Amino acid sequence: MTAFGAALLGIVQGLTEFLPVSSSAHLILARVLFGWDAGEFGLAFDVACHVGTLLAVLAFFRQDILAIVAAVPCAARGASDDSSRLVRSIVVGTLPIVVIGLLFADLITSRLRTPGVAAIALTVGALVMVAAERVRRPVRAETSLTSPEAFGLGLVQAVALIPGVSRSGAVLTLAMLFGIRRERAARFSFLLGIPAIMAAAAKVGLDLVAEGLPPGASGLFGVGIVTSAVVGYLTVKYFIQYLANHSLDLFAGYRFGLAACIFLVLVGD
Repeated sequence: MTAFGAALLGIVQGLTEFLPVSSSAHLILARVLFGWDAGEFGLAFDVACHVGTLLAVLAFFRQDILAIVAAVPCAARGASDDSSRLVRSIVVGTLPIVVIGLLFADLITSRLRTPGVAAIALTVGALVMVAAERVRRPVRAETSLTSPEAFGLGLVQAVALIPGVSRSGAVLTLAMLFGIRRERAARFSFLLGIPAIMAAAAKVGLDLVAEGLPPGASGLFGVGIVTSAVVGYLTVKYFIQYLANHSLDLFAGYRFGLAACIFLVLVGD
């Protein structure tokens, strides 16, 4: 992989991590399309790009994150203010991905990171998005989530370990079905993703320290992190603005079209 390839994958990650179209599916497909060797860096490079988008969301929500951190002691004492409820929702919502990630991470990495799986997940996700836009009108804020609802959002975030599901898309869509307004649901999906991305990056980082980086990997990882961070920051900013007045139909249509193209390619092969 060249520096250009690393930058391109970083751009893809920055765009698709926050849009409900699945960043992992796009990274897999980009490698297939351009013929890059997925085994050269594999999941480690994907996580490096996720670190870039993590930096983006930390920068964009820096004030919210400071308020959440400050509210942790009150949340532990059972306070009922908005920040304390949000803290508890994030903690409860993070539990499923910790358990599922530990138990099934190897299976997902070795068996499910394929274009076929991504195409199926893209299609199913699009159908759910269309349903969410038509079944219930979002009227609530994310600070009104109950613990069972937060746990459910955590479960779909864990399911999004499967390429094509989209972590942000899964959490956003289910939150809308719970009655959370689109832009508020998106905000919660981004905040909920922070612990999961940090944990994944830490795990792969420890593995890389133990095994050592391939020659030239550090520079390519740096390119991926920087490009995904810059593009990710811009994407989250304008995506939240877009959701305030627009539906998810555009993204559902994109997912249907992308899945159809993948199926055609697979049938042709």
